[in-house]
Amino acid sequence: MKKGKTLKLQQILDTAHDLFFRFGFKRVSIEEICRTAKVSKMTFYKHFKNKNELVKFLMNEIYNQSFKEYYEIMDQDISYAKKTEQVIHWKLANQEKLSHEFIKEYLDSSDPEIKLFFLEKQKEVVNKIVDDYKKAQKNGDIRPDIKPEFILYILPKLTEIYKDEDLLKMYNTPKDLTKEVINFFFYGILEKK
Repeated sequence: MKKGKTLKLQQILDTAHDLFFRFGFKRVSIEEICRTAKVSKMTFYKHFKNKNELVKFLMNEIYNQSFKEYYEIMDQDISYAKKTEQVIHWKLANQEKLSHEFIKEYLDSSDPEIKLFFLEKQKEVVNKIVDDYKKAQKNGDIRPDIKPEFILYILPKLTEIYKDEDLLKMYNTPKDLTKEVINFFFYGILEKK
């Protein structure tokens, strides 16, 4: 694929993004993307050799944008607890942007090319975040005796609780629940001293 985004390429990307995130990428055909974007198949193949290349390109953009936003939060001059609270809010907001169908197809893809791409990206994300936690440990923001890999494992589990309607009803706002989660994550159930 050529570097730089032409108008036609941007039309393809915007259309694919919209269609994939509404319907998943398996159901959406190249023909449908081209018809909706008002570009020829020749134009599509000028930029991408197949639909998988387009999926990987879009996901790469999502990963890059996500890391940019993540580091904007982490580079702020605020407490680590506040940064974590903002990261959780940001993660929840980003989850709302992606359709369940798209995420499921991407994470559970049986296509070897997509699967390999996902595994490589997952490894990259894990390495960056574990490095970030190790840096926080050196700065005294995180206990030195906890494994950064455990933190990485447990955080997605904490964001899952936001899907529990009964739990959400216990709080006035999702932000109140987030504060509870942050306090529990950092301080447990013991009185702060």
